[in-house]
Amino acid sequence: MARLNQFLLALVFLTRLPLGRLLPATILPLSQSLWAFPLAGMLIGAIAALPLWMMGPGLFPAALSVTLAVLLTGALHEDALADFTDAAGGRTREDRLRIMRDSAIGSYGVMALILSTALRITAISQLTPMAVIAAAAAGRAAIVLVMAALPAARQEGLGKSAGRPDAGNLALALIFGAFPLMLLGFPGFLALIAALIGTGWVIWRASSWIGGQTGDVLGSASVIAEVAVLSVLATVAQLAHS
Repeated sequence: MARLNQFLLALVFLTRLPLGRLLPATILPLSQSLWAFPLAGMLIGAIAALPLWMMGPGLFPAALSVTLAVLLTGALHEDALADFTDAAGGRTREDRLRIMRDSAIGSYGVMALILSTALRITAISQLTPMAVIAAAAAGRAAIVLVMAALPAARQEGLGKSAGRPDAGNLALALIFGAFPLMLLGFPGFLALIAALIGTGWVIWRASSWIGGQTGDVLGSASVIAEVAVLSVLATVAQLAHS
């Protein structure tokens, strides 16, 4: 029952699904639910892939797929990516943290959203529903990896309150995040490497820019890892058909 509640908490945190009423009255620590983030990602990916299941590959089903994913998550990670990218315009740690808290979106953030969305749609248009599920799981596993790698940059906010995963939660999250990709064979292995590189870049940038992680850093890692997976899988598919 504890594992089920942890999975539900992961869904409540990562999606807009009305599942909060199913949680127990006692407060559950989010850090104990981190192992379930990739499982929540699989569910998000499975729902987002419904247009592909129904209509097959194509630009229109791919656009519907990304739209479903955004509706399910409330654009939580996309907002984070825009804020984190805008922080590139800051000159000091304090300046970057201030920019990331600003509700306005700058030119860096706008371009990051345009490019990441374009890559997701065009990549998904060439892929199977399983690829969408695998990418969503890898993106949520990236969140857990960043939380394990970096301390909170602020003494308040999501990055601090969520806590850090212990070894067991981290291991399970990485296993669940990688498993769907491994089902895709060698292209999935290449995509896994790309996701790790993308997550590693976020860790490096966050460490050098602000000395840790925030909610914006975590959301950015999710989007970047997901886009990396989709891009590699689409590239391999394109080369196979050329």
